Amino acid sequence: MSYRVPSSREPLAPTRTGLRSTVRRVLHRPNLITVNALFELSLIVERGESVGIIGRNGSGKSTLVRLISGQEAPTRGAVFASSTPIMLGVNAALVPELSGDQNVVLGCLAMGMDRELINRKFDSIVEMSGLGSAIYLPMKSYSSGMGSRLRFAIAAAVDPEILLVDEALNTGDAQFANRTKARMDELRAQAGCVFIVSHSLGTITDMCSRAIWLDKGHLIMDGNPEETADIYREFTNQLAKGNGITAARIRDEARGNLQTSEVLARSKARRSKA
Repeated sequence: MSYRVPSSREPLAPTRTGLRSTVRRVLHRPNLITVNALFELSLIVERGESVGIIGRNGSGKSTLVRLISGQEAPTRGAVFASSTPIMLGVNAALVPELSGDQNVVLGCLAMGMDRELINRKFDSIVEMSGLGSAIYLPMKSYSSGMGSRLRFAIAAAVDPEILLVDEALNTGDAQFANRTKARMDELRAQAGCVFIVSHSLGTITDMCSRAIWLDKGHLIMDGNPEETADIYREFTNQLAKGNGITAARIRDEARGNLQTSEVLARSKARRSKA
């Protein structure tokens, strides 16, 4: 996935005539550069898996989730899913000035539920959020953790086959963490799969059956959550100490051991029965 974005920096190499640069300056048009958010990678996620996505800021985690959810189309390649992925986060539908219960209705309507289904789901959504009587207060009075819990409770109410969670579980609430883990277990038991983006390695190891590590748009590791988290933690610790060479060695060794999936193009010919 790559983007064309404006840059205030002039190109290092001038054009042959200089005319293009002159016209751009006269018309106040910014210089456009290509930013690679994700390089080529292939992933196959099976039903029942819970996949954690870790990496530094700018590594491509949220970009990958947007591609999986269909919010953006990849520059090259494709995403194939057995059903429509549901992105945890109904921020666009929620209104801070309205109460929590009114936002439950708005959020559920935005995800395609009808009023009858919303009424049936309402009590379980409130219970999942753990807000109690605060559900009737304006959402703008909620802490960030309370808002995150309500968003998760709304999104998880639709029983999605594929659920995408982007930084919504770091609430610091142990009771809510137990409820979300139980909900994740339910989703996997129902033959669904979950993707979780988080800077909390504890969240990844507690809630995921698999973890992938992205760095600067490259896939570095894909495997056991504990092993992946341990190596990533050592990588970030070395960076924090200023040991960039050691950190790069850890990353390169991990990437060198990566076994990638190969996705083959569909054949147009009929399959042989042999």
